[in-house]
Amino acid sequence: MNIKYPDIRVTLTGKDGNAFAIIGNVLKAMKIENIPKEERDKFQEEATSGDYDNVLQTAMRWVDVN
Repeated sequence: MNIKYPDIRVTLTGKDGNAFAIIGNVLKAMKIENIPKEERDKFQEEATSGDYDNVLQTAMRWVDVN
């Protein structure tokens, strides 16, 4: 799987596992790494376009999730 931003690592293990928390953690990491707002908005739109599994899959496509 090609990760869009492989240098951005987001730890989800041991964190709140609800969809909004996952999206928030990814967005926070992207902001810290100076990813443009337009890109962050694209991630959020893609992540919220489906169910919980879609949130996880989208996060894993965009950043390094562990």
